[in-house]
Amino acid sequence: MSEKKLVVAVVGATGAVGREMLKTLESRNFPATEVVPFASARSAGTKVPYGDSELVVRELKEDVFEGIDIAIFSAGGSTSEKYAPHAAAAGCIVVDNSSAWRMDERCPLVVPEVNPEALEGHNGIIANPNCSTIQMVVALKPLHDAAGIRRVVVSTYQAVSGSGQKGISELETQVRQMFNLKEPEVNVYPHRIAFNCIPHIDVFLENDYTKEEMKMVHETVKIMRDPNVKVTATCVRVPVFYGHSESVNIETERKLSAKEARAILAQAPGVQVYDNPSEKMYPLAVDAAGEDATYVGRIREDDTIPNGLNMWIVADNIRKGAALNAVQIAEELVRRDLLGVKDRTVFIKK
Repeated sequence: MSEKKLVVAVVGATGAVGREMLKTLESRNFPATEVVPFASARSAGTKVPYGDSELVVRELKEDVFEGIDIAIFSAGGSTSEKYAPHAAAAGCIVVDNSSAWRMDERCPLVVPEVNPEALEGHNGIIANPNCSTIQMVVALKPLHDAAGIRRVVVSTYQAVSGSGQKGISELETQVRQMFNLKEPEVNVYPHRIAFNCIPHIDVFLENDYTKEEMKMVHETVKIMRDPNVKVTATCVRVPVFYGHSESVNIETERKLSAKEARAILAQAPGVQVYDNPSEKMYPLAVDAAGEDATYVGRIREDDTIPNGLNMWIVADNIRKGAALNAVQIAEELVRRDLLGVKDRTVFIKK
């Protein structure tokens, strides 16, 4: 019996996350019979690595999705808004890495270790959450199930790769300039990022929170499907290339000891507990870079409130925070036999 054909596209294949998506598809042996890379017209015809070979990049157009089963998008919000509806209308399932569809009530917002059941009954576009949200909810969901989280206070320390290649290049350039006693050029960020921390990611909103901070607030509630979970966030860009770190304080309905929390997290999917302060063991961004897991350490009780815990959460923002989570969603779609779209025009403007 012949193998069922499964065609997967990566949109934005020439970018940092797009290349990581291709790498992740190959390394996890995703059961694709064909992988098709798409990018803008200026990148069409170039080649991107896939395993031991290379794939020729095709130009992204509205009519290219016929015959493609799953398209993983990582090309920015405006591109997703324009092309994802056409992909869904062609019967292709979109897994979108931008913020364009995350809060759309028609689109499930999914972290496979947390809410895979949200994929059931999808309409053809599935949203990949924000990188900072993903790693946090992977660690919080098992604790929420055990003790009922009511409040989360999170401060993030986010790597420059979260801004794409331009953020990486800016940090590299500024470090070289400063070591050569030159004034660093500031183009990507509002202030110098080299040897500095900037408490400003994305634009400021009317409430004086940034858009990045409010993404964490709203996405966490949608993923955990509990409006009683209150979240407040401060998001900071730091001079680290890969790996987001988060200081998280939670307040629960039921008292959770640090020992119990460690035991729960040690059994949680996608989590690795790395927590032995006496041996200076705690998660570091440099150790998480290139890894799939979400690492949790510095687990300790907050003595200022009756039911409080503190923890430190670290993950590679390009892998688990983007490429890996998207590929895991695609894997879950295949495992649950959810390929195909029921209403192919739900996202097309009438």
